[in-house]
Amino acid sequence: MVETRIIDGKGFAEDLRKQIAGEVADFKAATGVTPGLAVVLVGEDPASAVYVRNKGKQTLEAGMASIEHKLPADASETEVLALVSSLNADPAVHGILVQLPLPGHIDAQKVLATIDPAKDVDGFHVVNAGRLAVGLDALVPCTPLGCVMLLKHHLGNLAGLRAVVVGRSNIVGKPLAQLLLREDCTVTIAHSRTRDLAEECRRADILIGAVGRPEMIRGSWIKPGATVIDVGINRVEKAGGGTRLVGDVAFDEAQGIAGLITPVPGGVGPMTIACLLQNTLTAAKRQLAAG
Repeated sequence: MVETRIIDGKGFAEDLRKQIAGEVADFKAATGVTPGLAVVLVGEDPASAVYVRNKGKQTLEAGMASIEHKLPADASETEVLALVSSLNADPAVHGILVQLPLPGHIDAQKVLATIDPAKDVDGFHVVNAGRLAVGLDALVPCTPLGCVMLLKHHLGNLAGLRAVVVGRSNIVGKPLAQLLLREDCTVTIAHSRTRDLAEECRRADILIGAVGRPEMIRGSWIKPGATVIDVGINRVEKAGGGTRLVGDVAFDEAQGIAGLITPVPGGVGPMTIACLLQNTLTAAKRQLAAG
């Protein structure tokens, strides 16, 4: 039986936001420039609206400028592309984030490809993905960046550890694998077609669930003492009615097996917006340096 410690992502994210606020104040004092984050929301998706509101609040608390553009759900693709192009050209905007998902009639890949890679604080542009893959400086997707920060904070040097990432999305799985390779981990990306997925997971010193399936990763899949990072946020029905949030890992089963584990909620989630602020400050510094 292992004593399982809970990773407090919420507390770590609060400390990170305070640190960023201090760096923003220093940057503004030295340059006279206020980092600006522009968020584009198309339509009225309730979850997206809440997320955008939280981003705006935390952006202002960090001392940055928060610029929100809300378009109706029936806005044309041409209108969205034109808005992104105008933000690319605006020197007061250092970071651009287009909230996903977009309405079905708008090609999300075309919109993301239009964002200036230097302002792509979500790290989704193919230029940033390519730079990350070949080891150059890049703006990195926020959730993977947050995961690696938590791992390094709790484990220190990650070199030589075996990491298994369950999930191969462009948003989390693939960039997270690239970041772990940078830390000299031995990395496996596993997915729904992996043969004997449970056995692959049991080999991991670091096991990351990023597949979007409620409690798919069972306690018996976890190597005793492993560190488990649960990226999943899944809403499931409760027995007595209503819903609750669960991760991709069966949290209760992992107790007494995992050495460290992130809870859902309160684990990886809060890190995402904190890392978005970090990326916005990084983008502002690089743009100023580039002239």
